[in-house]
Amino acid sequence: MQEFPKIELHLHLDCSLSYKAVSALAPEVTPHEYESAFRAPSKCQNLAQFLSCAPSGFLLMQTADALRLAVEDLFEQLAADNVIYTEIRFAPLLHLENGLTPLRVVEIVDKAVERMNSETGIEGRLLLCALRHFSPRQSMTTAQLATHFLGSRVVGLDLAGDEAGYAIDVHIPAFRLAMDAGCCRTAHAGEALGPPSVWEVLQELQPTRIGHGVRSMEDPALVDHLRRKRIHLEVCPSANVQIIESLRHWSEHPIDRMLRAGLSLGVNCDSRTLTATTLRNEYQQLSDCFGWGREEFYRVNEMALDAAFVDETTRNTLRAKLESGYRQGAFPS
Repeated sequence: MQEFPKIELHLHLDCSLSYKAVSALAPEVTPHEYESAFRAPSKCQNLAQFLSCAPSGFLLMQTADALRLAVEDLFEQLAADNVIYTEIRFAPLLHLENGLTPLRVVEIVDKAVERMNSETGIEGRLLLCALRHFSPRQSMTTAQLATHFLGSRVVGLDLAGDEAGYAIDVHIPAFRLAMDAGCCRTAHAGEALGPPSVWEVLQELQPTRIGHGVRSMEDPALVDHLRRKRIHLEVCPSANVQIIESLRHWSEHPIDRMLRAGLSLGVNCDSRTLTATTLRNEYQQLSDCFGWGREEFYRVNEMALDAAFVDETTRNTLRAKLESGYRQGAFPS
């Protein structure tokens, strides 16, 4: 599965630190402490419990050097997965503890991604995250940063965090600002809560993509709407199984039914630390559980590329790489 060219649109920078990176930032952390403090439980009670492990990562990312190291570490992981295009998301306002300004945080990460694009050949872009628990001012600041940096590696705005614990009302002005500025938008929904959460996000924030969205399958009308409007779902199977109570194991994940229903979707890790996974692992599980092979993997990568927040010249270049990789590879059918 490593040899499949891959597109990954849903990946959190601060939740994807390898043990190698953590050791460089905090040498006192043992492998056992890494597993217990940086990884979420294999089966969480809810999304809030899953997210409670996130500070272990971003609290180590409070300096310019730490942010650069995190980007370098993630690109090393992406190269091992044969990712050819990625959109990396992070919340700039979580990285201010040591005196960095929000503007400086984005500048550092933007330049680091630009450099790693050049060094690895992996095309990377950035999404800036407002979080559900943010105040209206914090959310607006994040949106202003996203619009300020348009034209760099920053391509869009996201809403992440505890979907079940906080309403979206305070984030509507920020998303309207982004929309008026021509900034692309995605938002987490349909994981901790069911279809009403997805409907609300679609109506109030008007994103073209939904982070997760897997519980949309509980509402046939919503499934029909997503299909007709070609709203892309950034599906993260292992994380979903880890978080959603009703999913007891991989074979119960709705991703295969979602694909058969004609929904636009892609396969993503979400995080590589809170969830101990790689794209290679996600693909292998999909092959083992649902019999996915060349056709299915090419299809979901093509849909992800179609939904990517990238210019058409870059999209066409990536499409040629994707087609070449699947045409030439000796992959299972």
